[in-house]
Amino acid sequence: MTGPQQRPTGAEQPAGPEQAAGSEQAGGSDPVGGVRRSGLRNPDKAVRGLGAGTMSLEALVLLLAIQPIRVVGGDLSGAAIGAIVALAVACVVLAGMMRRPWAWHAGTVIQGLLLLSGLLHWSLFALGVMFALVWAYALHVRRVILG
Repeated sequence: MTGPQQRPTGAEQPAGPEQAAGSEQAGGSDPVGGVRRSGLRNPDKAVRGLGAGTMSLEALVLLLAIQPIRVVGGDLSGAAIGAIVALAVACVVLAGMMRRPWAWHAGTVIQGLLLLSGLLHWSLFALGVMFALVWAYALHVRRVILG
């Protein structure tokens, strides 16, 4: 068609907001009221993926940071290395448990423990600040998507 587009007549347009919202929905798995806030097919699964990805990334960074901290940052005690490994293991376990509602609170506790491990080495405090900010953003996204 090379000319101007024709607008649909009144019979082809949705009659009201209920039909307009219904035409955007797919699968009928929407919450009561028929309105999806986020536009995602499965917002719970998307948020779980965000939490699991954040925890997995944190575990990976913690484990990969051991050697550079030892080389550049000076002496890294055995207690600091043990704390890093324990926090990384906790992050991996928590990444697999994101289906549980308490896992989000446990993730916040892990961020606090990482900040507290800054008493063992200053670079752990720096990592704690960075990941606390990332976790705060993940919590913000969770609140926006799930309401």
